[in-house]
Amino acid sequence: MSRSQKPEWLKVRPPAGERFTEIKSVLRDHGLHTVCEEANCPNLGDCWSGRDGPGTATFMLMGDRCSRGCNFCDVETGGMDPLDPDEPENVASAVSKIGLEYVVLTSVDRDDLPDQGAGHFARTIREIRRRNSDTLIEVLIPDFQGEPELVRKITDADPDVIAHNVETVSRLQWPVRDRRASYEQSLSVLRELGRTSDSYTKTSLMLGVGEYDHEVYRTLSDLRSVGVDIVTFGQYLQPSTRHLEVFEYVHPDKFDIWKRIAEEEFDFLYSASGPMVRSSFKAGEFFVKALLQDGIPIEDARDVADRS
Repeated sequence: MSRSQKPEWLKVRPPAGERFTEIKSVLRDHGLHTVCEEANCPNLGDCWSGRDGPGTATFMLMGDRCSRGCNFCDVETGGMDPLDPDEPENVASAVSKIGLEYVVLTSVDRDDLPDQGAGHFARTIREIRRRNSDTLIEVLIPDFQGEPELVRKITDADPDVIAHNVETVSRLQWPVRDRRASYEQSLSVLRELGRTSDSYTKTSLMLGVGEYDHEVYRTLSDLRSVGVDIVTFGQYLQPSTRHLEVFEYVHPDKFDIWKRIAEEEFDFLYSASGPMVRSSFKAGEFFVKALLQDGIPIEDARDVADRS
């Protein structure tokens, strides 16, 4: 199959419906960005609807332009604006109006800021918690250049899940990611999260960029060694001709195999794995289901210090 010819399993319906329209309207009223829209996520409508559990919307903090230029990402690079001091309150207000039971916060990289945006992230977490005490909060953070004190600003705000993506295996960090990112730096962030936080930790891998099976297996081992609880796998899709080409369209059966290996052999809490899966794909639904299967009541989701 040609790399430019997408297989049938990658075809999705465009988002639509009352819930989709409602959420989009609230976001525009508050002047907010979501990574769902900015990164052209194919699962936007499916996640927002929450048909099988709590709906998930992923807010992108600190603007829609990034200080880095990863070769897989469709977010624009450069020309960043100053932070909006009202954004934490606006996000919390939107969460209330939409009635989200599970919210994901992510951001562009802001290497231009003194604390790289860690404090802004933390304020947003606390503001959501103040206004929406029952909402579960997941954050997908940058690497903060591996600075532990900036990572601790996030852990001190006490979200329920903290994610940081390694994106791909060690050998392919470049050309997949910006040269300021690295596999070792991302592992150090994940290690710091596991060492200083009781939150669940999570990461994501893109397949189809030229990785070998033994490299994926080694990555899973590395992730568990630094205490990562949750891993997701998805197919890399080329956003435009300017971006990294797809090396391979991985068959859904292969994603099922990686899910089984992650959960049964490496004992991850859960693994969301499939061609259309992204880091925050139905994050609320998967997380709640995994907690229930692990015997943890949802109301005790934040009390995870004694988890095995």
